[in-house]
Amino acid sequence: ALFLDPDLVLLDEPMGALDPLIRSDLQRQLREIFHSLGKTVVMVTHDIGEAGFLAEEILVLKSGRIVQSGTLEELVRSPADPFVSQFINAQRSPLESIA
Repeated sequence: ALFLDPDLVLLDEPMGALDPLIRSDLQRQLREIFHSLGKTVVMVTHDIGEAGFLAEEILVLKSGRIVQSGTLEELVRSPADPFVSQFINAQRSPLESIA
């Protein structure tokens, strides 16, 4: 798809079915590609950490409407409403409670 040199790249859950090691490697590769191409990329993901790693701006949607936009840090520090807060907290790693 990038061969045609589009101005906009759309990705729908590109890493949804990958195991963690492959997923991590692909995330790093995509980040390099995104930055080197200088293209606008819209990516759908349910993984807030992945969004924060890959994106300059994150949009949180609920029922098809934008609830909040910002960087991962902004979303974590100041969730706009309970949905955003619950979405972020639901994805905190179980490993965090062990460390």
